[in-house]
Amino acid sequence: MALHFTRREFAARKAKTLAAMAKAGLDGLLIFRQETMYWLTGYDTEGFVLFQGMYLAADGRTALVTRSADDLQSRLTSVLEDIRIWRDEEGANPALDLRAMVGDLGGRGRRIGVEYHAYGLTAQRGKAVDAAFEDFATLSDASDLVRLLRLVKSPAELDYMRKSGKLADKALAIANEMTQPGVAVGAIYGAMMNAVLSGDGDPSASRWPMGGGQDALFVRYHTGHGKVARHDQVLFEFAASYRHYHAALMNVVLTGTVDPRHADMFKAARTALDAYVDALRPGRTVGEIFDTHARSLTRSGYAECYLNACGYTMGVTYPPSWMDWPMCWHGNPQVLEPGMVFFLHMIMLDKRTGLSMSVGEQAILTKGAAERITHAPRRLVVNAPPARGVRYAPKSTRAKAKKNR
Repeated sequence: MALHFTRREFAARKAKTLAAMAKAGLDGLLIFRQETMYWLTGYDTEGFVLFQGMYLAADGRTALVTRSADDLQSRLTSVLEDIRIWRDEEGANPALDLRAMVGDLGGRGRRIGVEYHAYGLTAQRGKAVDAAFEDFATLSDASDLVRLLRLVKSPAELDYMRKSGKLADKALAIANEMTQPGVAVGAIYGAMMNAVLSGDGDPSASRWPMGGGQDALFVRYHTGHGKVARHDQVLFEFAASYRHYHAALMNVVLTGTVDPRHADMFKAARTALDAYVDALRPGRTVGEIFDTHARSLTRSGYAECYLNACGYTMGVTYPPSWMDWPMCWHGNPQVLEPGMVFFLHMIMLDKRTGLSMSVGEQAILTKGAAERITHAPRRLVVNAPPARGVRYAPKSTRAKAKKNR
């Protein structure tokens, strides 16, 4: 079986979930987040793009209703035994199949929590679930019940996160070397992705924001990347994934002559990042961490350049996003604990000058100083244009050519 955690660990996670359900007065939980399904049972799929639902009863019984395409995959990747299939056909309403399954597990007339905040549960599907359970059971929003349990990672989870961090560091080294004038940004992307996948990693849950020139002001993926210019700013925000556990990095590489304002922005971003990581201590709140970053960048003269959020927790995530909650913004009351993991990014976008500078890395909270598991450069990365007539080639290519000679 393709289980990536022990059965004992899955049993402990279920016990924690059942205790949280009891505390919330719930007799059952309808699960639609793929992250929750994976965390609770190991079930690994992208089949959540179509209707599927899992049910956890207060007595611990667990069942899944999904499509025939996921029948074998759900059995081979998880500890699940009770798997039901809804039939693909015109006019099918799988919410009724879900209700029948819940009824078989004693859910009629019960108070049941629902993971409404799930990418697999579209508004249309959510309405279908509500309609199917009307006069059958009392539903209440329990979107955060398992999410909060997932915040503090187990030793096995932290091991996966460290492995993804090593893959991310390898990808960063490739980006910093390959970002040379004339090189296609897509070629850099491909080389970075190859480093992750060849290291037994996975494609990340999000597409990577990256681009040069004015595209370095974008913090979302976009199509059309072009080539690195002779005098350029090239943004990279990416994450490596290992067993779906993500570790992210962020950096801007410059080519050609360095604008002094760019150098000053990098210094401010690096100072803020170090202060931010140093402040990542148990007992503080996520909001306090944001305020640390805001104060640092304001002191450096960039109060108008930073965003209203400067990071978020990381862990096991599925498409379309590697971001998890809580987000780091002012006033967020979430208290930090050992075993939590955060991606911290200093994004500075100067609308007036068109300059961009960002650094970001990931860290695990411990009882003392945070453990950095990805490592942003502490020096500004600048690659000068090659001499005229000289074409850039990555180190690996140059080494191979030298060996062949």
